[in-house]
Amino acid sequence: MRTILITGPGGSGRTTVAAATALEAAREGHRTLLLSADRTDTPGTALGTATGPVPAEVTEHLSAWRPDAAERFRQDLTAFQTRAANVLDLLGAARLDAEEVTPLPGAEELSFLRALRDAALSERYDLLVVDLPPLPQALALLALPEELRRYLRRLLPPERQAARALRPVLGRLAGVPMPADWLYETAARWDVELAAVEAVLTDRNTAVRLVAEPGPAGADAVRAATLGLALRALRTESLIANRALPETAPDSWLSSLLAQQRKTLADWRESYDVHPVPHLGHDPHGPDDLTALAVPGVNPETTPVGWPVTDRLAEDGVLVWHLPLPGAIRDELDLVRRGDELLITAGPFRRIVALPSALRRCTVAGAGLRDGELRIRFAPDPDLWPAAGR
Repeated sequence: MRTILITGPGGSGRTTVAAATALEAAREGHRTLLLSADRTDTPGTALGTATGPVPAEVTEHLSAWRPDAAERFRQDLTAFQTRAANVLDLLGAARLDAEEVTPLPGAEELSFLRALRDAALSERYDLLVVDLPPLPQALALLALPEELRRYLRRLLPPERQAARALRPVLGRLAGVPMPADWLYETAARWDVELAAVEAVLTDRNTAVRLVAEPGPAGADAVRAATLGLALRALRTESLIANRALPETAPDSWLSSLLAQQRKTLADWRESYDVHPVPHLGHDPHGPDDLTALAVPGVNPETTPVGWPVTDRLAEDGVLVWHLPLPGAIRDELDLVRRGDELLITAGPFRRIVALPSALRRCTVAGAGLRDGELRIRFAPDPDLWPAAGR
């Protein structure tokens, strides 16, 4: 399955563009699902057909779905209370009824990610068009699976389960039942679910389509988004320049705005695959308006983002790790080595990544930023690197 993630600044028309993209793909014969994180029915307004908490057919080959985060949270909490029944009874805790539960902060994001996973694993569709939240919420959402998995591994290392034989003894000493079994089982289940979401986001058939109005604010948002996506090794498939004015403006005020748009579009074309989408003079509503937007079709070919390691041991005595970070600024970059991990800070974004196996036996020998690519040099550690002739 192909997955297209669509996001942009708030008010940029990203949901309308997502609906138009899904409709165009369906007309090309692709079985398409439009999955939206929008709380209100903006996708339904654009499509001219209401959308809701279950996938519903909009046109031939096109379905739309807006998951209900509150209901999913109620189901998860009910399941958790069932699993932890013994501990809750021991503590004298009062159970929560489903009717009194409201989603906690973060529950909506997790619910949407699980819906994304379920949709991507479904065999009913050829293409998944995902209407993400606005930037920067979308960038935080895309980072969530990897970060949560790392937290789980640090707080509940799977190897600790080997001490299962000691738990009854610890329980008798403490005088209370040890919840380790169900705790580790829950952590393992979460890890599997998060891994499935992460696999969808990092799949070679997943790409990001940015939507922004051409202008100073849109240019700033696109620049920041490109860096944040690159740090996650996510590919920007295309840039939709939404609400582009016609080349002939009727008055001086629109002429000034048109000149501003022209300049931004010229700058964007130097770095992105840009597709201007016309301003219709009104908010698009219904299939005819979405067709008039003439959004580009989905590119069947994909170019995965790679972070390759090149061997320059013979020439310079180092291995070089290449990380494409377009838009990065040298003064806003920071690197910290922690064991087998590298903490990378690029502007407002941070990511902790595991080092490739060859680099774990090396020490960091320096780094440089050139042409939008961060190149980190690693020198072999003599105590860990196999010596020649051994």
